Amino acid sequence: MKTIITQVSKMKLSGFILIGALAICSAFIPKPKGEVINLVGGQEKWVAPADADKKTNPNASDPKSLATGKDIFIQKCAICHGKKGKGDGPKSAELDKPVPDFTKGDFSKQSDGAIFWKIAEGRKPMPSFKSELSEVQRWQVIIYLRELGKTTTSQK
Repeated sequence: MKTIITQVSKMKLSGFILIGALAICSAFIPKPKGEVINLVGGQEKWVAPADADKKTNPNASDPKSLATGKDIFIQKCAICHGKKGKGDGPKSAELDKPVPDFTKGDFSKQSDGAIFWKIAEGRKPMPSFKSELSEVQRWQVIIYLRELGKTTTSQK
């Protein structure tokens, strides 16, 4: 009986040590480079790192890039963001976070580089598109997103 109690005590101690070691190791796991800033009312703002913010779109905003960006957006993004980018896609109601409206001023204030970084990295529930879309395709989507903002602004 005493042997069983000793073995159980050793298992509890080794479990405690294992949990402590895991907690210490998790402190050294690299976090995503983007920052999340808490705002009033518990809302979070997703901010790209400064080096990403400085990047500019190398692609021209021409009809071909715009059309390609729209096609990609409809295929990959509209399910959550909606066909017009208002955050009202069919899947948006199922998500635990509000889906951004690309036609609002807060979105248009972001640099192309910040948007590019967010598309590449993703943040739950949004997936990363780094391996799914080429860099050119991601820039083309941004061209289309910028057009969505212009269309809404001109309709007001």
